[in-house]
Amino acid sequence: MRKLTIAGFALATALTAGCATTDQAAIDEANATASSAEQTANNALNTANSASKSARTAQQTAEEALAAARAAQKSANEANERAKRMLERASQK
Repeated sequence: MRKLTIAGFALATALTAGCATTDQAAIDEANATASSAEQTANNALNTANSASKSARTAQQTAEEALAAARAAQKSANEANERAKRMLERASQK
């Protein structure tokens, strides 16, 4: 009976150790997965920040182009007005 009890304790200890090893492997795998997910999220954040910076640069360039186009339109309008006045004066002579 005593041998059976000792064998039972030995078996329980072996099973517990096996479960602990399996649990540790699962924990290690979960940690590796979490680390990989964290790296992926970090890469995504860096990509988003880069895209945001590019978008701001593009917006600034577009605003500068729009300002230049408005200045060109104003100059063209002024030139048209001068030409119109010159034609009016020429037709009066």
